[in-house]
Amino acid sequence: MDALKNRLDTLCVFRGIRKDPVIAALRTYLEAPTNSAYAEFVALLYAANGGNLGEYVRELCENSENIYVKTVGREKEVPDYLHFALLSELDTLQQIAELDQKSLCSLLDYTGFLPDFTTVKLQLRDTYLHRTENIGQYGYGIYAKNKMFCVDEAGNIVPVRNPDRIDLSQLVDYARERQIILDNTRALLEGKPAANILLTGDAGTGKSSTVKAVANALWGQGLRIIEIRKDQLRAIPKILDELSENPLKFVLFIDDLSFLKDDDNFNALKAVLEGSVTAKSNNVVIYATSNRRHIIKEKLSDREGDEVHRNDTMQELISLSERFGIHVSFSKPNKETFLHIVHHLAEESGIDMDMDELDLLAERFALARGGRSARLARQFVDGLLSQQDKCGG
Repeated sequence: MDALKNRLDTLCVFRGIRKDPVIAALRTYLEAPTNSAYAEFVALLYAANGGNLGEYVRELCENSENIYVKTVGREKEVPDYLHFALLSELDTLQQIAELDQKSLCSLLDYTGFLPDFTTVKLQLRDTYLHRTENIGQYGYGIYAKNKMFCVDEAGNIVPVRNPDRIDLSQLVDYARERQIILDNTRALLEGKPAANILLTGDAGTGKSSTVKAVANALWGQGLRIIEIRKDQLRAIPKILDELSENPLKFVLFIDDLSFLKDDDNFNALKAVLEGSVTAKSNNVVIYATSNRRHIIKEKLSDREGDEVHRNDTMQELISLSERFGIHVSFSKPNKETFLHIVHHLAEESGIDMDMDELDLLAERFALARGGRSARLARQFVDGLLSQQDKCGG
């Protein structure tokens, strides 16, 4: 065990792992074995993932933002000495992953009860090398296991704790619109030219759901989505710099976009879309949704003044939307489309109801709320399910 502790102390590529609470507690125990130190290690392992040491070590390796994966991610040549160091350290981490209660407790002169934990058999070398050879698919660091991200108040990219799990199969109709977004996103993943996309249309037509469903469908191919609020748009150049050398592909997602004409955020986004040096990244596209065709909230005063002033104002009002390479419009569904969505969702949810009655209730529900939309169809079906649950089925 002394040899293992010494190897743990001399980690270099994975040196950051030594600061991990579970690994730090294990090192403390190996250095000075006591009942309390052992219990502390197991307690932290329980809290981390339920008590599976092998899985925990594997995840630590996959999430490590070390010099090796960064070098591979930048498509730079890895020096031999760095590669050999990686292999040696993976062997050390493999030994740690294979530790069990019996081997650890053999260091103690104690015969009472001590908590157990489990592990899994790993081929850490093979698994890690496979992931690095396909780093554009798997990524590393926080991007290795998370699909969706947001930007916190400090301007840092952080994982979304409870991401929307919407699936493409759950979306009904709008197949043409969805295919345009899928094709453009696949082009991004394949390293082909991909455009920024503006999705406009009535509220509840599925614009945001489509973007998130596409991200969920393609994340296994190396796609991640980062949602940015309108008041964070000035942080986009910094974000693009941070992502520029990342091997993954990213969608910067701006939901419900609209501005007043003199909004500073409007100018920030316009500058990015115009193609400044920092914005030209071949692994990032911007997808934005808006309920407004021209994005800018136009006031009557914007139309006042002489003809030259008026024309300049109107050109400014439409300039931002024209800077998106693709514009996809989601129109409000007509009665036939709305009922088709309702039928699909009802069947998917296991609702057994006379079709004429279902249609009548759905139409009443939509008209009472000002019109038809995919969102209202979902709310209607969820309401029926809730009533069934209250009635005991």
